[in-house]
This record gives sequence, C-alpha cells and structure tokens, in this order.
Amino acid sequence: MEVVRPRDAEAIGIAGSYLNWLYQQGTLERPGRGLYTLPGSEPSEFRSIVEACKLSPNATVCLLSALRIHDLTTQSPFEVWLAIGERDRKPQISYPPLRIVRFSGEARSFGIEQRKIEGVTISVYSAAKTVADCFKYRNKLGLDVAIEALKDCRRSRKATVDQLWEAAKACRMANVIRPYLEATA
Repeated sequence: MEVVRPRDAEAIGIAGSYLNWLYQQGTLERPGRGLYTLPGSEPSEFRSIVEACKLSPNATVCLLSALRIHDLTTQSPFEVWLAIGERDRKPQISYPPLRIVRFSGEARSFGIEQRKIEGVTISVYSAAKTVADCFKYRNKLGLDVAIEALKDCRRSRKATVDQLWEAAKACRMANVIRPYLEATA
C-alpha cells in the first residue's frame, strides 16, 4: 500500500481535504500528520523510512537506514537516518524519529539511487557510498559498524572494489578505508 500525502492527491486533481474526510469516515488511516494509508495494510519493515521520505522528499536515506535497505547490517535502527544539504532546512517531523546529517558537495550528490518501497519512490545512497559514509561517521556509529558493513558488502557482492574506492574518494575517506579494503580483498 502506498503512503499518500495531501500534496500527492492534489497533484492528480483530488482536494487534499478529501483525504481528511476519508480518514474521518474510517476509509483511510493516518499513521502520522499529513500521511494517509488504507486501513489494515501490512506495513513492511521499511514503513518508517517510507513515511520519513514522504514528509521530507528532498532528503536521502543514509548511514544505518541505508545499510538496512541494502541488507548490510544486522542492526535495526530506531531512528531514520536522512542526509540533507548543508543549507537545507531540517525537517520538523515528530514521527518517525529522525537522525539528520548534513552533506555537501560531491558527498551529497554522489551515489544516489531511486528505490521503490511500498509503492513509494525514495532516494537512498548506493551500497558503496553507504559503506564510505559509515567510515566517515565512524566516531558516531562505531568503527565496528563500518567494518561489518564493508565485509558484508564485499561478501554479498553489493559493490565492487572499484565502486567502493570511488565512493571513498567522493567522501574524502580514501586514506581511511584503504587498509580495510586491502584486508578484505
């Protein structure tokens, strides 16, 4: 089931207030402010990510949330990790809980992929870029998370060594990641 915002309904000629009326009639559920779904729809494990992306469409899923999407971690973060530009306004969302990081330049634009989850197209960083970001934010996430992500990425062949190297250069992490890449090669 797709998560819909009033803005999405208005884009196809349906008044946004009609969604609220359908919610009041019990035809739709409202999981969060400004979001509507069909009642009884089975949410996937990525529902909170989909909701966060719907509420902040210019953000890109990154770090622990991107690792989860790429199936490169055993962890399931309770916050949705989103990347925004250095001058972008931080999304004012009460639910789902967000963890915002600011990227700029090539680190912001490199390796963005489009994925369709629950009928919603979201922006997420590629597996190689996510691994490089984990090394960049190793002080916040822990070096063990970055190393585990690199090993899982190599083992599952989600990215080649060349892709990992290009992502590391884009994130200015080439010197940091080099010994770990050589150890897993």
